[in-house]
Parts: sequence; C-alpha cells; structure tokens
Amino acid sequence: MERRGERDCKENVEGRFPLTFWEVAGASAVVGAFVLGLACVYLTMPASDYSFLKLPRSLEDIQILRDHLEDYTSDYTVQVLVGYCIVYIFMQTFMIPGTVFMSLLAGSLFGVFKGVALVVFTATAGASSCYFLSKLIGRPLVSFLWPEQLSFFQAQVSKRRERLLNYMLFLRVTPTLPNTFINVASPMVDVPYHIFFLATFIGLIPAAYVTVRVGVNYSCLLDY
Repeated sequence: MERRGERDCKENVEGRFPLTFWEVAGASAVVGAFVLGLACVYLTMPASDYSFLKLPRSLEDIQILRDHLEDYTSDYTVQVLVGYCIVYIFMQTFMIPGTVFMSLLAGSLFGVFKGVALVVFTATAGASSCYFLSKLIGRPLVSFLWPEQLSFFQAQVSKRRERLLNYMLFLRVTPTLPNTFINVASPMVDVPYHIFFLATFIGLIPAAYVTVRVGVNYSCLLDY
C-alpha cells in the first residue's frame, strides 16, 4: 500500500504542468511585448487589405507574400524590416516551426547579401532571446519535455568544457541536436552566453546562405 501511494504521488507530480503561475505570466509578458511591436508596425503602415499576411508554411505562401510585399519593401523598407525581424525573433524565442520559410522569404524579398545578413541577425537574436527566457523559466519545461536529451547534452558539455566553442559550432552545423533544443537547453547546462552567441552567429551562416540562395532562385524562377 505504501509503495503504491508513493507511485501514485510520483505520477501526479510528473503529470502536472511544469510551469508555475509566475513563469507563465512572464512568458505571456514577452508575448505581449512582441504583439505590441507588431501593432506599432501595423499602425505606421498605410490603410490597405493585409489579409494576405500570415506565417509562410509552403512555397505557395512565400509567392503570395512576395507578390504583395515587394511594393511595400521599396516604399516602407523600415516597417517591413522591423516587422520581419519581430516575427522571426518571436518564432525563434518560442520554438515555433517554420523559420526556414522565413529565410526563404528573406532571399525572395531582399536578395542574397541583405537576406543572409537579415537571417543571421534575426536567428541569432531569436536564439539569444530563447536562451535568456529559458534561463528564467525553462528548467522545469526542458526537464519535462526532453529529460534524456538534457542528460546527454549536460554530459557532453562537461566533457568538452575546455573546447566548448568548437563543440557548440559542431552542433550548429550538424543535426546532432535540434537547434531549438540547443537554444533552450544551453543555459540549463551552463553554456556561457558568449560561447553560445559566437557559435550561433558563426554556425548559422552556412545554413542561412543556402536557404536564402534558394529563396533568391525561387524568386527568379517566378519572374522568368
């Protein structure tokens, strides 16, 4: 009876939602800040039909966004750039899938060099935002969702502490661990932010160039 009671108690603890009220409130405040930023961008744009705006999930979505945003990109460059950055960083911060399509859109709208610079900046900023948010509230969530991966990551980081930058670069350019997991778990395993930042900034350049280049080629194909 005593053993069964302990087991039931353990199951109840494991089944609980891993975040406290204040942690959820903090995450909600971050969401509110992003929404406020997008609202400010929207209010500075001219009155028009923006029903075409949505997160791209396919090449067809990218084509629709490109066709509608091309004119705005030339006339309202700052607003389009700020809006793009807010959306991309928000997706990175909260691990929302689909940033690869945002990278393709950057190539389609801004070309190779501007597109790569924009994607590397927003991806690094979003990863950094995820890092610090996770440092505040992420430990129970990461332990709840990825306990085995977290243990593996902790062991590897401890083993490679003297050459940690090399290891983090390796993780960024290979599929050993998902980038979203690296972003949220790094503060849990005591990866210093300057190591995290450098590895992210440098390691994302190859993938950013490839996806942006594909976006440019797709745009040229549509114009052909």
